[in-house]
Amino acid sequence: MIFINPKTDYAFKKIFGSSESKDILISFLNALIYEGNSTIEDLEIINPNLPPKLEGLKDSYLDVKAQLKDGTVVIIEMQVLNVQSFGKRVLYNAAKTYAFQWEAAQGYRLLKPVIALTITDFEMFANSEEWISRFVFKEVNKNFTYPENDLDLVFVELPKFTKGEEELETLADKWIYFMKNARSLTSIPESMDSIPEIQEAFNIANQSKLSREEVADLDRREQFIYDQQGAIVKAVQEGIEQGIEQGIEQGIEQGMRLEKLAIARQLLSRLDNATIAQVTGLSV
Repeated sequence: MIFINPKTDYAFKKIFGSSESKDILISFLNALIYEGNSTIEDLEIINPNLPPKLEGLKDSYLDVKAQLKDGTVVIIEMQVLNVQSFGKRVLYNAAKTYAFQWEAAQGYRLLKPVIALTITDFEMFANSEEWISRFVFKEVNKNFTYPENDLDLVFVELPKFTKGEEELETLADKWIYFMKNARSLTSIPESMDSIPEIQEAFNIANQSKLSREEVADLDRREQFIYDQQGAIVKAVQEGIEQGIEQGIEQGIEQGMRLEKLAIARQLLSRLDNATIAQVTGLSV
């Protein structure tokens, strides 16, 4: 069996946002947001795009959007490339989703919470080793939660998840293992046999069920991602190399200056300032 890469936008939407994905998405969200508890019993997958309602606002394109039974809206985005100001984009999309529920005739009391679940194929928070991070509004000094805490940002950083198949314990472990490794697997791991939603996700991801055109399109999308990642890595490496070269040059210059200063100090008691400046090349 060959599986499509769940990290590409087309595959992610096909697995988690298609008409047959409801149970899959419920399991996925319960695993990553509610620690594997069956908190979400039902949801509706809705159009993920957020067209602007006000002039001057940007369109927002999400991967998957769902509304839970209690009205809570969940927006899910899979991001492979670490683009500039990505953190601001996540916050913008969450705030925009929250604000656009409002209708003047309804009032603020009918606004429902918004959860933004973001899966990244890069590290966002260098100061944390946790692969799941959650952010809510809290008071700075006393650390208590804001009374109307309706914006919830959940991040899953795939590079920080390093468990092998034999180490998988929780439902979250198994879903993230699927996200990271499905493309390289040739069969469904035994540890996931007992989870029908993950089995169904593998079935949807089975490349044999796609047309040649779909497979070709997916290959192009995946190659584009690899090319972009390669370009980013190359730019970073070139920046490091340039920084090293500049550092060496600056280090040599600094060393020569320090040596001149040391010589000048030794000559202070013997020669006048103008002569010392002439000998060392330093300014008076």
